[in-house]
Amino acid sequence: MRIILVGQAAFAEQVLDRLRERQHDVLAVYCPPDSGERIDPVKARALAVGIPVRQHQSLKGPEVQREFADLGADLAVLAYVTQIVPRSIFEAPRLGSLCFHPSLLPRYRGGSAINWQIIKGETQTGVSVFWVDAGIDTGPILLQRTAVIRPTDTSGSLYYDTLFPLGVDAVVEAVELVAAGKAPRVVQDEAQATYDPLCRDEHAAIDWSRPAATLYNLIRGCDPQPGAHTMLNGRPLRLYDAAIVHGRKLRPGVIDEISADGWLVGTGDGGIRVKRVRAGDKKVDAGTFATTHAVAAGTALGT
Repeated sequence: MRIILVGQAAFAEQVLDRLRERQHDVLAVYCPPDSGERIDPVKARALAVGIPVRQHQSLKGPEVQREFADLGADLAVLAYVTQIVPRSIFEAPRLGSLCFHPSLLPRYRGGSAINWQIIKGETQTGVSVFWVDAGIDTGPILLQRTAVIRPTDTSGSLYYDTLFPLGVDAVVEAVELVAAGKAPRVVQDEAQATYDPLCRDEHAAIDWSRPAATLYNLIRGCDPQPGAHTMLNGRPLRLYDAAIVHGRKLRPGVIDEISADGWLVGTGDGGIRVKRVRAGDKKVDAGTFATTHAVAAGTALGT
């Protein structure tokens, strides 16, 4: 089939490679403009194999719409897309457009689906490939594949270890079903639908009076971004690599001990051991940070 690929990063790069392996004709790749000197992997791969690359600040302009339509594609594949794709774009291909989403739709619609699934304590996840319509992740489902969220998963590990490879396979399988004329369109059950906003700093603040399990899920769900945060001596501090400590009666928000294993901090019903922290650009070992910033047992976080 004649396909336009819209996406970015390594995910779109792998989808591009797999579509070409299946002998599909990728007419063009659309990805966001370059940021600094770093070239997007899908852009680099497309140029290396002679596929035209289009980079627009927005996909909404009439000139972009004419350009997209003039390609005469059978299908568009949206693989890790952060730009808004207007109706005139996703309806331009003869068969419409497909989109990848890292949850089992209709649950966890929105741009931070991975974060919220972990934050809310889910143990099962999956990927969906759906037909794009005018809503946010609301189009008919073509296929879904399930996966497990491991107890130690962060948003980063869940994506890269599980949903990334599963998603690439699902997208390619979906395209093959379209090519064979066997692609279903299962309408989403709106009664089961949930939507969450982008996970930002206002959602990542730690309330140490809450249960340890809740805070553990928040810390790993916000890792690597935006980073669950507390206050230390009036300055924000982001926490990573946490573990739950049961059976200890500790003061919420107070560092009970500092060791090679990190900081043990009290919560509403136990403790959280934090192994890495970030006050600037880089994550550092919590023990090292304590030494260099004169943090001692008894220090209260959140103030």
